[in-house]
Amino acid sequence: MIDDVDRINEVLSRLRRAHGQLAGVMTMIEQGRDCKDVVTQLAAVSRALDRAGFKIIASGMRQCITDSESGTQPILTESELEKLFLSLA
Repeated sequence: MIDDVDRINEVLSRLRRAHGQLAGVMTMIEQGRDCKDVVTQLAAVSRALDRAGFKIIASGMRQCITDSESGTQPILTESELEKLFLSLA
């Protein structure tokens, strides 16, 4: 679905950041850190994952628009894109 190397790198960067944040959350839990701090960091992980997902969906939308302009069959239908988008909500 993502065909642009720069976009792939952006998504991978976001996912790596989220991975590091999640590892930090796990360490915080193991150390018995304050619940508020853990939840704050967990929310940051969730936002990072959401942004990676939105970047993937945006790339799919861009590709579908380009495909429709060139007359080729889009990879995803509008309904499928909507379903993907709503799955992140």
